Amino acid sequence: MRRAVRPLILLAASLVLGQFLTAGAASGIEVADHEISGRLALEGRWYYQDGAYPGQRSHAGGFVVEPNLYVEDAEGRSLTVAPFFRYDAGDRRRTHFDVREAYLLMLGEVGDGEWELRLGADRVFWGVAESRHLVDIVNQTDLIEHPNEEAKLGQPMAHLTWSAEWGVLELFALTYHRERTFPGRSGRLRPGFVVDDERVSYESAAGEWHMDMAARYSHSFGPVDLGVSVFDGTSREPCLACELPRLNERGELLLVPHYEPIRQFGVDAQLTIESWLLKLEAIHRAGAGNQIGVEQDYAALVVGGEYTFNGIFESDVDLGLLAEWNHDGRGSKATNVFDNDAFVGVRVALNDVQSTDFVVSMLADLEHSTRSLVVEFNRRLTDQWSLHLEGLFILAVDEADLTHYQTRRDSFIEATATYNF
Repeated sequence: MRRAVRPLILLAASLVLGQFLTAGAASGIEVADHEISGRLALEGRWYYQDGAYPGQRSHAGGFVVEPNLYVEDAEGRSLTVAPFFRYDAGDRRRTHFDVREAYLLMLGEVGDGEWELRLGADRVFWGVAESRHLVDIVNQTDLIEHPNEEAKLGQPMAHLTWSAEWGVLELFALTYHRERTFPGRSGRLRPGFVVDDERVSYESAAGEWHMDMAARYSHSFGPVDLGVSVFDGTSREPCLACELPRLNERGELLLVPHYEPIRQFGVDAQLTIESWLLKLEAIHRAGAGNQIGVEQDYAALVVGGEYTFNGIFESDVDLGLLAEWNHDGRGSKATNVFDNDAFVGVRVALNDVQSTDFVVSMLADLEHSTRSLVVEFNRRLTDQWSLHLEGLFILAVDEADLTHYQTRRDSFIEATATYNF
């Protein structure tokens, strides 16, 4: 099945849920509340260095449409539908459609606790760290959105939550695997060879229909917020070295994504002590291929903290200092840039009526000379319009740092104007 067709499965699911709610209304179910909201964003991105590979463009621009429909009946059941569409003039693969959310929510009480059941496509977030979310594995990364890996595709699932005084238990049945998105030939922030989005292989005979399972328990123990999770299913990160590259009609080598079954155990914790936030995320993953395509079990962690100076110089301004350390047990065979890296940053919130804030952060490889700087600025212009400015500056790249070296010329400056409705 072609990648362009797969989001239609999620769209069909949302239409079925919509018909369900409409039929319920016709049967006498009273709609108690409804809301239509969302955002329209205009974006421009400029790469001020020529690309490292033929065909790469220096400019990218386009728009994003992300509406949100919410309908609730008198019994508290609700339907949420949030499609997403991006048009991009620089890379045709960035022009894409997805259903981020399309789920029916039912809830009730059991004993001294409460339960919730979500059926459909949804997004779930796990984690506490600033530089990287190690434990966050339920949803697939929408990598063509941003290299920080925080944008996620909608994931079809059944999500049951049981909460009581003893904590929160979440159980997931994940019914369809979403493939990771990658930039195309003209795109930036990509590997040296383009990733083939038409030929994908799975180790499981069930392919993308393999049933994945996940669970998480979370609770607050005084100043400590703790989460423990497990995932058993198809990896969200493809192995790009497990399959031999293929030649396209232009004679170019293309990387073939291969998805393996994995098992991951994770823990995330945050300790709050006055103005201190101490954070930890750690995982152990079995079954994944490393950078050279060999299966390697490994552990990884990100640990650090944040300290906030509230009302500096007797003003309304808050100043936050961030520091974290990332470690991947695979070392130089890691499939990401966080094998042994330090992250430091400064966050300033003016706490004004425009919600102005900016963040400056640096990621430094402790084994190589690689350094990158990120600068972000956010400000609300009116009740509906807001502005986001961002710069990613790759200051230095060590040739021995193979993962980072592929994007050595992909520093960019980006401006986004968003209209919220």
